[in-house]
Amino acid sequence: MKILVASGSSGGHIFPAMSLLDNLNNESGIETILVIPSSSRRNNIETAGYNVVFISVENIGIKPVWRLFTSVFNFMKGTLQSLIILAGFRPDAVVCFGGISCVPVLLWAWLFRIRTMIHEQNVIPGRANRFLAAFADKIAVSFPQSISRFRSNRDKIVVTGNPLRRSIVNVSREKALDFFGFSPEKFTVSAMGGSLGSGRINQEFSKAITISSYRQRLQAIHLCGKSDYDILKKRYTEVGSDTKLFKFLNSMHYLYSASDLVICRAGATTISELIYFKIPAIIIPYPYAYRHQFNNALILQKAGAAVIVEEDELSADILRQMIEDCVNDPQRLLSMRAAYSKIGVSDKGELLAKEVLKELSCR
Repeated sequence: MKILVASGSSGGHIFPAMSLLDNLNNESGIETILVIPSSSRRNNIETAGYNVVFISVENIGIKPVWRLFTSVFNFMKGTLQSLIILAGFRPDAVVCFGGISCVPVLLWAWLFRIRTMIHEQNVIPGRANRFLAAFADKIAVSFPQSISRFRSNRDKIVVTGNPLRRSIVNVSREKALDFFGFSPEKFTVSAMGGSLGSGRINQEFSKAITISSYRQRLQAIHLCGKSDYDILKKRYTEVGSDTKLFKFLNSMHYLYSASDLVICRAGATTISELIYFKIPAIIIPYPYAYRHQFNNALILQKAGAAVIVEEDELSADILRQMIEDCVNDPQRLLSMRAAYSKIGVSDKGELLAKEVLKELSCR
């Protein structure tokens, strides 16, 4: 059996696609291929070990004018490349994880009567998946709240959760703290703004940690991206803050297993990882991109597992107060962890792989 998996260029698309591939590759007699945009190379996502093919499709921008012509040309080029890939690989099923690069792949598969499935990571579906829903044989969603967003296609929907990377595994708190050289006696707070970092979160969190009267009781993990690394390193060194600063961290399971509290964005992958590790969170949703992140975060806040702070309300003093409140109220943190039991599916990709194999049996 041959299965083609396609995704957009961001980690939020590619990581769950890789998780599905990990599960499928564990099955005997299955050959897989991953189709992703050439632009994904800029995100430095490690794809070694996967059979990867790149296509030229990119988001179509209309300003400036030259950008429109370039993106349309690349879309047409990627459409032809998709046809060549499908004709050469001849898959039995195609699974797409969103992004404009999935549009030509799935439409060619639909035209050739190949079984197709789309997976939506966010609560609110992206434009590509909303369009492709009518052509897909099956729609997999991460959250039950997404079902109503697909309207006339509800009979195709299955809730599978958002597949997580195979490296995302629980380790003991003791082992995780030892990884960072931290004390088990201190409160551990982590902050991250996505794979590229967030200048606003970096600024306000670093101030909150350094002005806190509880500074001696805190230890922090800060994933800041490249841009602010040197400035933050100097700031933390000057005040003697017990903070481990990283541009990027591959071993995310250590961060989650060590943390008492996480301050973060609300990308679909981050939300799914919070659910998996059951970590109390202060979430600052990215305020753009059709409010996808706010609606993702709302799932956790309604359950009582997290608190949302809108970016235009964010300040160092608010973060400082919220962190100190959590330090002073261990019972609240326990309640927030317990609240994750109210939230839907948390899965490493097994459910989605089963649904893909089920679709193959329908051929």
